[in-house]
Amino acid sequence: MRKRADLRERFDVAAAREGFELDTAQQLVADELAGLGAAPQKRFRRPRGLYLHGPVGRGKSFLVNTFFAEAPVQAKLRVHFHDFFDQLHRTIARIRASNRTNAVDSAIAELVGSARLLCFDEFHVHDPGDAALVTKLLRALLARRVTLVTTSNYRPADLLPNPLFHHLFRPAIELVEGNLTVVELGGGPDYRRAGGRGNQGFASGTWSTSPPEELRIPTTAERTLLDVDGRHLRASAVRDGLVWFDFDELCATATSTKDYLVLAARFRTWVITGVPRLTHRDAQAQQRFANLVDVLSEKDATLHVVAQQDIASTLACGRDTDRTASRLALLESSS
Repeated sequence: MRKRADLRERFDVAAAREGFELDTAQQLVADELAGLGAAPQKRFRRPRGLYLHGPVGRGKSFLVNTFFAEAPVQAKLRVHFHDFFDQLHRTIARIRASNRTNAVDSAIAELVGSARLLCFDEFHVHDPGDAALVTKLLRALLARRVTLVTTSNYRPADLLPNPLFHHLFRPAIELVEGNLTVVELGGGPDYRRAGGRGNQGFASGTWSTSPPEELRIPTTAERTLLDVDGRHLRASAVRDGLVWFDFDELCATATSTKDYLVLAARFRTWVITGVPRLTHRDAQAQQRFANLVDVLSEKDATLHVVAQQDIASTLACGRDTDRTASRLALLESSS
């Protein structure tokens, strides 16, 4: 088994490959992860997991992705929170449709399989309907002796922050705090903002007051109804891997993260027009826009946003906007 020092060195190598050096706070996290990766995996005992939280753009995903790649565990699984819960909901629905019992437990067993290490990226809960399901998931992972490593922008106690529903998530918070080592990746630069802009995927997108010149404005005849799992969403245009939506059609109606995941699998380039100041829309529309940006960033889809104001003004005074602002900072902005 790879020794702790050898595993720790891999974090420095991975950082150098990306063109930077780990800062002091990142080094401390790398130390923790190297210790976890070097801990012996035994049949009836699992190493204590790790819950890594901190501000946006601090390199949490980079560190956990490096840990996942280098950890000497054969049966391991790395998933994004949105993707996993989309799959979980679909699997539960399929099992229930077949009249099988214990649908939730069966779905978790099917998705986790024989994994001994599960890495979650972007762990967060805003929907009170998911509170009980997350709690069941955590209990199932503990029962299966799966080591859980996860990133989040929130301290465990701040998950599901809505005071009307926060109490519903207390059992899950207690499971996290009681079974995972909670580590904060402290303050420092947002590397998404400081590192400059790439030229591929999500980072090749734009934020402007009008569509990029190479994208022709849709005609009325191009309006298209898209079938998304039996529901219909109206797109302004669909062109060879590109989809064009108006903000209100996509985010001010009853759409979900599952819809965005389905569409992101079909379209690599997105144009969203008519993006308002988010405080001019309700909290549900604000959250949908944040979820959409999360999904497109995770899927590395190109996003062109057309708004009448800059990113900061669009997000100003909106709720829970730090992660969204950090991701959108990767876009080339001309406003």
